[in-house]
Amino acid sequence: MIRSYVSGILCLIFFVLLESALLANISFFPAFPDFVMMFVLYFSVRNGKVAGQTMGFAGGLLLDLLSGAPFGMSCVVRTILGYAGGIFHNLMNYQSFFVNMVAGFLATLAKAALIYGISLLFPRHVNHYHIFSSVFVLELALNTVFTPIVFRLLRPFDSFIVAPDRRLP
Repeated sequence: MIRSYVSGILCLIFFVLLESALLANISFFPAFPDFVMMFVLYFSVRNGKVAGQTMGFAGGLLLDLLSGAPFGMSCVVRTILGYAGGIFHNLMNYQSFFVNMVAGFLATLAKAALIYGISLLFPRHVNHYHIFSSVFVLELALNTVFTPIVFRLLRPFDSFIVAPDRRLP
């Protein structure tokens, strides 16, 4: 299990740097895919609730350290998404292209709803998504399209990412 967490943290560092250092600084992109959310979703679906929420917290913490969002917001959102993804451990066919698209779509909607809920508690500090804005619709579409691709790209690394007791025979 320790090997899967170390591998997961290394993947998270890669995705966080990709999002915060590269994609966020390209000014002509109004929105970009949330690769950290996709990785947390993959990790939680493959390893379960506890591992998913742990990886979600770690990914949120890394994002909070590198972004301008209020400290702790990404931790809360990604911890809840990691736990929710872990509920579908051994229930979701993670190899199905369509199922992965639906998972990315629903996770993005859940992320927007969680951020909106947090913005109700802290209205002066948290900017929330406007559900019908072009930025949110674009991010929703990008996450829906890229989730199956990320899941497929991560599959060869299952021997490192998935704990030995969680692998299917």
